[in-house]
Amino acid sequence: MAAKRDKRAWACTECGASASGWFGKCPACGAWNTIEPVAAGAGATPAAGVAGPRTAAAWLDDDDGPARIACGLPEVDRVLGGGIVPESLVLVGGPPGIGKSTLMLQVAGGVAEEGPVLYASGEESARQVALRARRLGTAGPGLHVLAEPRCEAVCEAAGALRPRLVVVDSVQTMTADDQAGIAGGIAQVRAVLDRLSTLAKTTRIPVLLVGHVTKDGQLAGPKVLEHMVDVVLAFDGDEDRALRVLRATKNRYGSTRAIAIFEMTEGGLVPVADPSADLVDRDRPPAPGACVFAMAEGGRALLVEVQALVAPAAGGPPRRTCTGVDPNRVAMLLAVLERHGGLDVLGSDVFANAAGGLRLREPAADLPLLLALASSHLGRPLPPTVAAFGEVGLTGEVRRVPMAEARVAEAVRLGRTTILAPHGTPVPQGGPADVREVSTVGQALEAVFG
Repeated sequence: MAAKRDKRAWACTECGASASGWFGKCPACGAWNTIEPVAAGAGATPAAGVAGPRTAAAWLDDDDGPARIACGLPEVDRVLGGGIVPESLVLVGGPPGIGKSTLMLQVAGGVAEEGPVLYASGEESARQVALRARRLGTAGPGLHVLAEPRCEAVCEAAGALRPRLVVVDSVQTMTADDQAGIAGGIAQVRAVLDRLSTLAKTTRIPVLLVGHVTKDGQLAGPKVLEHMVDVVLAFDGDEDRALRVLRATKNRYGSTRAIAIFEMTEGGLVPVADPSADLVDRDRPPAPGACVFAMAEGGRALLVEVQALVAPAAGGPPRRTCTGVDPNRVAMLLAVLERHGGLDVLGSDVFANAAGGLRLREPAADLPLLLALASSHLGRPLPPTVAAFGEVGLTGEVRRVPMAEARVAEAVRLGRTTILAPHGTPVPQGGPADVREVSTVGQALEAVFG
């Protein structure tokens, strides 16, 4: 007798690709041991009552609602591109204890001043959420709390309340009644997101989702989680310090270059009015291994101190420990510094850090990081008026970066009047700023160390 055919559906928990059966390696993304059975029909369900195609102008002409909803925190609105777009799904991810739920409660409280908001929690009881809302000062009459892990119950409550905003904390704890598997699995996540997406698109109620992250900072769960939402916000920072950074990694309605910096206090998250002054200690005497970096994120310039420590190796392979900077970038800069700067640093232990818990992502941090490495190796501090920015290439050249004028102006505002910048950078000459243009790593070392 022929063997009974397996009628189960299979999918990859990493990329969401469908499969005909179990595979050790996903044919789509190549991940190992990620093919798992899912309930039949776990794919997207068409939204009921969706109209046929029309022109974009016709859709906008019929739209009598607000283009965006202000959340009460101008810095968050700026990162979102001007506010929360109706019928959008926004996913906020961050490590445990960083303040995601605090941020969501403050956003919910700001929107609740203009109308009802539904806050659905699958992790805490309603009383726990209410106590935290009272501490943050957001427990107003417009904030409605629902402690329910069932997605259907959340959608029913939203249909009855018709809120201006729905907050789900968190998506990995929500379950759909007609799907098998544990909460956070691929079948459950896809089903929950499908129902919340249908809720948002058919009722024009925006949905904010809290997402967990893994040890390496990636959003936990299947990759389909990021593809099915409209906006992905990353909320991170150093847990041992008060500064928190909010940035957009995906935004269908605005730029992904904007960032917001907050300080965690007893009363919640407070926007930092002058982050450069908090990230650079102007009263501390100069020390070897520190250089001020004039960074630019989201149309604004900031100053942050990059630090490096180059020490003799204690035995075995040299160590490379980096916090807030890319370790691959540091390894490249060490090779460039040895080859084109004449400094013997490849055999040393190297520690690099970005002050304030920030994560430096732009290539413009290459030049100040290289100068910090050279300063630590030589045991000579940089002058207290020096700031730098510029990308460093493998051939030792220093390349131009955008927003040079804003970087120079921010450096001068905080007393850093000697700025090392790539050659040909369109910055104003004269005035209080002494802009020293450099083309190579050798010229940069010569400009500060002689």
